[in-house]
Amino acid sequence: MTSDVLDPSPPTKKQRHRLGRDYNFQVSAYSVQTLGEGVIIATLPLLASKITEDPRLISWVSVAHELPWLLLALPCGVLVDRFDRRRLMLRTQAAQGGLLFCFAMLASFGFVQLWMVYLLAFLLCTGDILFTGASRAMIPNLVPRSRLETANGRIVTAETIGKQFAGPPLGTALFAFALPLPLWFNAITYLASLLLLMRINGANGRFQPERPDLEKGRERPKLLAEATEGLRYVMRHRVLGVIVAMAAVSNFGALMALSIQVLFAQQVLGVGDMGYGLLLAAMATGGVAGALVSERIVRWLGARKVAVTVSLGSSLSLMAIGLIGRQPWVVVLLFCVWSAGLAVWNVMAASVSQRLTPDDLRGRVSAGSRMVCFGALPLGAFVGGFVAAEFGLAAPWIAGGAVHLAATILLAPAILRWPDEAVGAVPEEGPGEPGPTTHEAPDTGAGSGQP
Repeated sequence: MTSDVLDPSPPTKKQRHRLGRDYNFQVSAYSVQTLGEGVIIATLPLLASKITEDPRLISWVSVAHELPWLLLALPCGVLVDRFDRRRLMLRTQAAQGGLLFCFAMLASFGFVQLWMVYLLAFLLCTGDILFTGASRAMIPNLVPRSRLETANGRIVTAETIGKQFAGPPLGTALFAFALPLPLWFNAITYLASLLLLMRINGANGRFQPERPDLEKGRERPKLLAEATEGLRYVMRHRVLGVIVAMAAVSNFGALMALSIQVLFAQQVLGVGDMGYGLLLAAMATGGVAGALVSERIVRWLGARKVAVTVSLGSSLSLMAIGLIGRQPWVVVLLFCVWSAGLAVWNVMAASVSQRLTPDDLRGRVSAGSRMVCFGALPLGAFVGGFVAAEFGLAAPWIAGGAVHLAATILLAPAILRWPDEAVGAVPEEGPGEPGPTTHEAPDTGAGSGQP
C-alpha cells in the first residue's frame, strides 16, 4: 500500500466544490435524515426521564438504540451488497417514517410506556444501519476517489450539525412545547429525505454492486459466510483492523458517559430540559468546526498522526469533564475538544476504508466494522449506568476516558507503523471507480489481524 491511501494529494479548489448532482441530492437527504435523528436522540432520553428517574432504566434507552449494531449489522451489510443501494435507502426511509407516524399518534393520546420507548429506539436504529450502510457504500460510486475526503467531510459535517448541533436543541424545544411534536417532526424528515433520494439517477439509474457469485446458475454463498466476509476482511487488515479496534474502545468509553448525560446535566450542572438542549448544541460546536476543517487536517497531518492525536485529545477531555466539569461552560469547552476530534477521525477512517475496500464488499465491510464499533456502544451504556449508580454521575466520564487513553497508549506504536512506502498522488478518476478489485486484504501486514 502506498501513501496515496493514507495521505492523498489535494484536489484543486474547483474539484473540492463540485462533486456532482447526485452526490448533492444524497448529502441533502442525509442532512435531513440526520436532523430528524438528532431530534429523536435528544427526545427519547427525555421521554424516558418523564417515566422514571432510575439512571439504569434511562441508560437502557441508549442500550436499545445501539443494540442493533451488535445483533443486526452483519445481516444488514449483506442486504446492502445484494440489492440496489438507492432503493434500499428509499424503502428504509419509508418504513421509518411510517413507524414514527404510528408512535407519534400513540404519544398524542398519552399511550406511551417505557418498553415502547425501548422498542422504538431499537427499530429506528435498525433502519439507520441499512440507510447509513447503503449511503456510505454509494459515495465512491458518486465521486472520484481523489475527492473522498471532501465528500466524507461534507457527510460528517451534515451528520454533526443534524445529530449534535441543530437536532438535539430542536428536539428538546419541541418536547418542552408538547411531548408528541418531536416525534411528528422526525416522521416528516424521513418523508423529506425519501423525496430527495428519488432525485438520484446515477449513470444507469442503478446502484447495485456487481456480484458474480450471485449470478443465476451459480450456487449462492451461504448467508453466514457472506455476512462475516466483510468482518474477516477488516480483521485481517493491518490498517482497517487497528482503526476498528480503536474506534470500538473509544465508543465504549464515550457511551459510559453519554448514556447518563441527561442526568449529569440536570443534577450536576443544574440545567432543565431547555437548558439541556442548549447545552447539547453548544457542546456540538466543536464537532461542526472539526468536520468543516477535517479534510485539511487529514491532508496536512496524515492518517497516522490524526489517529494518535485525536485519540489522546478525546480520552483526556472525557476524563477532564468528570474531574473538573462542574460548570456548564467548562463541560462545553472540554466536550468541544472531544467532538472536534471525533469529526476529524470519522473523515479519516471513512476515506481510508472506502479506498481499501472493493465495491461489492463495501456494505459488508462497513457493517462488520460498525458492528464492532457500534456494538461497543450498548455495552458502554450498560456499564456506564451501573458505574453512575454505584460511584456517582462523574465516575463514567473518568472511567470512560481512562479506558480510551489506555487503548491509545497500547495501539499508538502500531498506528505509527502504518506502511507508507512511497509518496504518490491519487490518480484522477471518475465516479464509480472500483478501487481494489479482489477480496484479499491488501499487502498491509494482513493475516493475524494484529498490528
